[in-house]
Amino acid sequence: MTQYKRFQRLKIYKKMNRKLRMGMVGGGQDAFIGAIHRLAANMDGLVELACGALSINPEIAVASGKALFLPESRTYLTYEEMIKAEAALPANERMDFVTIVTPNFAHFAPAMMALDHGFHVVIEKPITFSLDEAKQLKMKLDETGLTLCLTHTYAGYPMVKQAKAMIADGKLGKIRKVWVEYPQGWLSRLSEREGNAQAAWRTDPKKAGKSSVMGDIGTHAAHLSEYITGAKITDVCAELNTLVEGRVMDDDGAVMLKFDNGAKGVLIASQVAAGEENALKIRVYGELGGIEWFQHEPNSLIVKWLDAPSQILRAGSAHLYKSASHNCRTPAGHPEGYLEAFANIYRNFALTLGCKIDGTTPTAEMLDFPGVEDGIRGMAFIDNVVASAHSDKKWTPYVL
Repeated sequence: MTQYKRFQRLKIYKKMNRKLRMGMVGGGQDAFIGAIHRLAANMDGLVELACGALSINPEIAVASGKALFLPESRTYLTYEEMIKAEAALPANERMDFVTIVTPNFAHFAPAMMALDHGFHVVIEKPITFSLDEAKQLKMKLDETGLTLCLTHTYAGYPMVKQAKAMIADGKLGKIRKVWVEYPQGWLSRLSEREGNAQAAWRTDPKKAGKSSVMGDIGTHAAHLSEYITGAKITDVCAELNTLVEGRVMDDDGAVMLKFDNGAKGVLIASQVAAGEENALKIRVYGELGGIEWFQHEPNSLIVKWLDAPSQILRAGSAHLYKSASHNCRTPAGHPEGYLEAFANIYRNFALTLGCKIDGTTPTAEMLDFPGVEDGIRGMAFIDNVVASAHSDKKWTPYVL
């Protein structure tokens, strides 16, 4: 797709006469993922940061607001202050939605308060601290008619969407087998006791929830397996391990999976695979062939046929499905990666929100972003994996 065509496409989609105004909870100078969210939200010119409660530390909150050129009056010290103040502003000034980039335990309260005050929500995964909280958010969304976007980033890659479309179109035949793995090595040492703030909260059960490794990256792998195949996990057989001496939560695990379409799967997640970065990889096999996608080479999708030579499909090239080409940003051969995939999630959410504000109907491509149902399934995945790991039964039926 040429840049001109992409520009024309965005002109058609963008019927609003202004940018959407975003508020942010967390994500200040002492954080990691907040900057990623801001880059992704800004990439298509559809969103601007209007206000923020950027840290629980008042000094960092104020300094972060200044660094981002936020008005002093819209740099808040708490999310409660921000949501109440923004709701009191005229409709043409207040934020349209809030992005929540705090640790797991601090997701639910600001999300629920934002929805109570009429604001749409973007939220980091896992969606909440518990499955019950996720279900409460679903009830509030049903009540208000507002929209929630969950940033399962890997669903934003064009070739992931190509794989999903090929499977939905029956190209691989009946799906039989799924292998998905997410190895990292950054927790191979007891980093939480060496001043690493990101490690500290992720390995603290009071902040991370029931599982560390499955909550942090296992949910990504599980979501990717369901997103690409279109099937749902029905049963799990899990083992969770704590391999670094002195750590109080799991840092490694493996799960056998059963899906509602009869397929069987294996999911591996580890944060003690020394030397690995974010080596997310998925392979799906059907009766007629299989696909393989690896985040370290995200613009390529390997397609292996039972009775024909293998193919390598590339992002930006011709003959991709519409859902894939919609999310390609550069001509073939120009690298796209994590930030672009993240931006695809934000863009589709923003376009959907724009249609809501305009009273128009979003397209299927616009609506292609993870939401509250994905969040509920993610929390159920954590609960069921933990239950299975603590059970003496081989299989644990999936409970939502």
